[in-house]
Amino acid sequence: MGQLTLPGNPPIDVIVRRSSRARRISLRVSGIDGRVSLTLPRGISEAEGLSFVQHKAGWLRKHLDRRPETIVIAPGSELPIEGELRQVLSGPGRRVTLDTETLWVPGAPERAGARLRSWLKTMARERLAAASDDYAARLGRSYNGLTMRDTRSRWGSCSSQGRLNYSWRLIMAPPDVLDYVAAHEVAHLMEMNHSQAFWDTVARLKPGFDAPRAWLRRHGADLHRYRFEN
Repeated sequence: MGQLTLPGNPPIDVIVRRSSRARRISLRVSGIDGRVSLTLPRGISEAEGLSFVQHKAGWLRKHLDRRPETIVIAPGSELPIEGELRQVLSGPGRRVTLDTETLWVPGAPERAGARLRSWLKTMARERLAAASDDYAARLGRSYNGLTMRDTRSRWGSCSSQGRLNYSWRLIMAPPDVLDYVAAHEVAHLMEMNHSQAFWDTVARLKPGFDAPRAWLRRHGADLHRYRFEN
């Protein structure tokens, strides 16, 4: 995997991937983080790839311009917690505190983002562990560990060894959405597939799951707008 840069204002970094299975050059913009990737079939040079990107430059810039603006978390910014926007402000004490409208973050303002990221991960683990425990108990199954990650391609996964993995950014979504993802992954403890039997299990655990599933499709990428520096 390499990288090339499309000149212009601003220049655009493009990740270059090679694939023995690809039959043609393809250009993709991630709906989650806006990263641009170029897939080259065997025998196609990077120079040919750059020429292809230059030919698609208008489409690419138009697509990137439509993306929501990135928000760097710092005092004065707003951040969704369980689906509700809260203003981030510097506060006293040693712990992050949350009230109905505000997230109070102690310490140096330049560390506010990093402190909030750690706080969000802790809160996400607590909520997702509680939901996973509940759903697993209903199925009479158990899982073999729970991991928080900042995944870009999926909101959760369940390994064949029964390990659950979740994106900690789910704590920014409405609680119903977090619960749906937990139900989805725990259902894989019964069905390691997406068969009708799997979806029947999800429906048993989380009736009406279509609504939170649709919310993720419409708004999930927005949760990756938020950047937590250092």
